[in-house]
Amino acid sequence: MRMPRKSLLKLSLTASVVFSLVAATATSDAPVQFGDPLSGLTSSQLAAFNDGKTEFATAEEVDEGLGPVFNGRSCVECHSVPVVGGGSERLVTRFGTITNGVFDPLAQYGGSLIQDHAITRDDGSVHDFSAEDVPRQATIVAHRRTPPLFGLGLVDAVPDQTFYELAAAEARRGDGTAGRVAVVNNAATSSQSVGKFGWKNQVPSLFVFSGDAYLNEMGITNPLFPNENCPNGDCKQLKFNPRPDLNDLGDGVEEFNDFMTMLAAPPRGPKNADVEVGEAVFDQIGCDSCHTPTLHTGSSAIASLDHATFHPYSDFLLHDMGNLGDGISQGAAGGRDMRTAPLWGLRMITKFLHDGRASTIGDAILAHDGQGRAARDRFNALDANSKAKLLAFLNSL
Repeated sequence: MRMPRKSLLKLSLTASVVFSLVAATATSDAPVQFGDPLSGLTSSQLAAFNDGKTEFATAEEVDEGLGPVFNGRSCVECHSVPVVGGGSERLVTRFGTITNGVFDPLAQYGGSLIQDHAITRDDGSVHDFSAEDVPRQATIVAHRRTPPLFGLGLVDAVPDQTFYELAAAEARRGDGTAGRVAVVNNAATSSQSVGKFGWKNQVPSLFVFSGDAYLNEMGITNPLFPNENCPNGDCKQLKFNPRPDLNDLGDGVEEFNDFMTMLAAPPRGPKNADVEVGEAVFDQIGCDSCHTPTLHTGSSAIASLDHATFHPYSDFLLHDMGNLGDGISQGAAGGRDMRTAPLWGLRMITKFLHDGRASTIGDAILAHDGQGRAARDRFNALDANSKAKLLAFLNSL
């Protein structure tokens, strides 16, 4: 089994994050807040959510398998705004190059993800590993912002067939904005599944997402991803790894999955007449071509996820975004492809687009390219009043 936890939090957290770690309780009438569990959970489901939330916020230690290279000691280091389970302005770095016309992640140099921390111990009891850096061979360097996790259990519960149907419906429109389904390897089933998560739809489920993040962000090996990352591709360094065994036997992955699966969708902000008109403008200029307002889940053992209707404002498909793409190929996505980002909870985002380059929603729209170019141009042509109402709508999400 995994080594027992010695404390709830071993890292400095803001007061708001600490406050948000209070165990959730079942409330019937209180409005949903950011970070709440799904409504209608059973007592055992609520307990699993709270246990997962604790695990999500608990810092890993070297003797528990942290590293040798990593990006954070806990999930909450990146997923904390506005509460545990949210996003942040924290960026990770990816790199690669083009070899014989094909994207090359430069795996021999530790690519494509940089782990920018490494384990060390001042008393010399642990080999001092070096944090990774971008090798000189890389010609493509991209940054990605940490997205929020609210409501992703609903997305996970949407049947794969729904995404094929969405892509087919978008193709029938014939307006040049049709998305495509990402089909990726599913480490949990050793088969192919529809990718739904990650900026490139490279991850098929929250369960796989949990195992992937455990390894690639914290260096914790687990049954889904049992092999350590070689620091900067130098696998000889692993002979100094203080925890060469399997670091997590699967319980941590399950707890992360429980927390994310039962994390409620972000609450909608106040609506008024300007918001209603702004949503009509949103539709008129074609934003809803990719930012699909409404989706439906399939069957689920969790009542709140069972045949539920929700409003993510995303089709969760890949789209060719032209120059807005980050140049990195992952799974079924090429360098120009990006997953349609869901817009729910947008009012809590402080930096926009995958790399955080935009400081306002308007700037984010104006950066759209490729299949998003026509909607961008229609936005740019709006009169000031229509733009203001559109932004009022987006700021209500």
